Amino acid sequence: MDNLEFETLTAEELKILVDTRLEKDYLLVDVRQPSEYERGHIPGAKLMPLAEVESRLFTLPSDRDLIFYCRNGGRSQWAAALAGEGEICDKTVYHLMNGILGWKDKIQPGYPKVQVFGTDQSLTKLLEVAMDLEKGARRFYRYLTDRYPDSPIRPILQQIAVSEKAHAKLIYYLWSRTQEDPPPFDRLYTSLAGRILEGGQSFEEACRLLEAADNQGSPAVLDLAMTIEYSAYDLYRTMAEQVEDAEAGSIFVSIAQAEKAHMRALNRGLKSLYET
Repeated sequence: MDNLEFETLTAEELKILVDTRLEKDYLLVDVRQPSEYERGHIPGAKLMPLAEVESRLFTLPSDRDLIFYCRNGGRSQWAAALAGEGEICDKTVYHLMNGILGWKDKIQPGYPKVQVFGTDQSLTKLLEVAMDLEKGARRFYRYLTDRYPDSPIRPILQQIAVSEKAHAKLIYYLWSRTQEDPPPFDRLYTSLAGRILEGGQSFEEACRLLEAADNQGSPAVLDLAMTIEYSAYDLYRTMAEQVEDAEAGSIFVSIAQAEKAHMRALNRGLKSLYET
């Protein structure tokens, strides 16, 4: 592409890109102010206020499409122009037309709860925390399957519970390579407390939210589960950009990709409920 140019995406085109592309192939960059980002951002977006864009351009990846957005498109257009002129990207630079005001899909409030990891920890410790978060998510989904034994949503919840343990096994495989004499997976997994879910919520907090959703029927329960999965995706995607260890970053991108599969499964369940 001509490095003095950038391309424009509509909200619909961005939704298709996010749904169909691998996480490792693109990066969303939110160029609004921190207070705007906290009120609501597109899940997985990296915060880089416009005033910092020029000085931080070369911290952005050169091997991924870069997608800038702001509130209504003005600031992101300028950021995309800076990125194009700086020739920082070997792929495509985009800006989102009409900004987040035109985005009709999920908006994630607050900051991802990266404090549950601590970005300055070793790869070994980061992976141990990730395994524990996966254990917490599985605890919650098993709690849901026990709570709704005769519900049509139970198979979806069971499927995701199984997937959460599979994620933990993947992380264990990577973690075991950092150990001289690692314990077997089942022994280590049993020892994990699982008090925190992937999105950073405590198990108890998730259960309190469930109590509120319970009275509204199965769609509200699935909607709560999807909200938790979006938080998990947002956290892993943010961690992928914040950790200094390249291998850890790659692992977090892979987990974020897996969270998308959970969100799709829950969305299919919601559609099925509404259709019947």
